[in-house]
Amino acid sequence: MEEHTQRELEEESREHGDMIQMDFLDSYQNLTVKTMMMMHWLATHCQDSSYAMKVDADIFVNIFYLVKLLDGSPSRGYITGSVIRDGRPRRGRKSKWYLSEDVYAEDCFPPYVSGAGYVFSVDLAARISWASRFVRVIALEDVYVGLCLRVLGVTPAYAQSFLTLRNLFEVRRLEYDRCTYAKRVIVNGFKPSELLDIWSDFSQGHLSC
Repeated sequence: MEEHTQRELEEESREHGDMIQMDFLDSYQNLTVKTMMMMHWLATHCQDSSYAMKVDADIFVNIFYLVKLLDGSPSRGYITGSVIRDGRPRRGRKSKWYLSEDVYAEDCFPPYVSGAGYVFSVDLAARISWASRFVRVIALEDVYVGLCLRVLGVTPAYAQSFLTLRNLFEVRRLEYDRCTYAKRVIVNGFKPSELLDIWSDFSQGHLSC
């Protein structure tokens, strides 16, 4: 990393106290490394917390709905999001998600939550870290967490509205509408400037929906 970039990161960290930096290349192929480092950090420093959320940088998060969702949710052994139950490895070498049979021999994946955004009880961080010792690393970080959950015997909970069967963790982009977003925990696919504009409107007007 360029020295001036590192200095800027350290200055931002001193000012806001909201950054954690690890020693690895931040790339798509290393997302699993990043996620497991996150689990280790949570297990080490956040044992008194109830829940944690992993979310991508391009995601809108409705924190108001999220708090309601977690009210009364299990406090241990709990992970929720958009659950994928029919995932299969891509064998085409040109695929971004290519997995060879040498790396992953099974024909399907266990249930896992989409890596766009998911929430889990903090006790799972240490348990997932422990389970990772028995699971071969693959580049698909959300699938990898699912493989660790299988070792633990933990089944992810699908987050949906029981009245409308609507997915609360929307892993596709929806055109912004305040009241549509008020009924989701996350929505996918935004630039930083778009998130700032959406949050400015949503945070002030979501209660009117």
